[in-house]
Amino acid sequence: MEDRTTKGRVVIKDEWPGYSLSLFTYPEHYHEDVESVYIPHGVIMDRIERLARHIMEDISDHNIMVLCVLKGGYKFCCDLVEHIKAIGRSSNKYLETRVEFIRLKSYLNDQSTEDLQIIGSQDLSFLQGKNVLIVEAIVDTGKTIKALLKHVETFQPKMVKVAGLLVKRVPNMAENLPDYVGFEIPNRFVVGYALDYNEYFRDLNHICVISEVGKRKYKI
Repeated sequence: MEDRTTKGRVVIKDEWPGYSLSLFTYPEHYHEDVESVYIPHGVIMDRIERLARHIMEDISDHNIMVLCVLKGGYKFCCDLVEHIKAIGRSSNKYLETRVEFIRLKSYLNDQSTEDLQIIGSQDLSFLQGKNVLIVEAIVDTGKTIKALLKHVETFQPKMVKVAGLLVKRVPNMAENLPDYVGFEIPNRFVVGYALDYNEYFRDLNHICVISEVGKRKYKI
């Protein structure tokens, strides 16, 4: 893993294979289903703390509405908000946060689909006049998040920023989006830390690379 940062993100090289599974604990039933531990849980948590500090520096004098994109973003959102609250308690700045949820579906097996599917109510009128932070686990081409941003902006929020834990290097990858990025990764399909493959692997604490065996086993 490369320790330099580009545009405020940790960049992982294309040739990075990840860590051997033997170095970490993980659910035994996934033994043949993942190739490697790509980003260990401790590294994820440390990076999220840094993102929380950046957010506090930028918008600490405003209340903020956090819009968590389910299902993959729930762990990232929870840990990010907890870090924001902890930083506020230990300083003279406190960012009052309220969390709301929206569920999207944009993947079938390991392929991103073209259409934004909002599952449940599409009424986000509670965002009107608010400072909004959209929290998403992973961004590749940015089509999904751009469509969500367009939808959110119809409800006239005061400000909108996006925090993404992972940004993939793919053809036509998202530029200047999100505003806060944890890691830039190669175009590999990763699971864990609430990221799934057809609803499996959300219970992994680490971010891992799925194996071909795992893809075949859980394909629908």
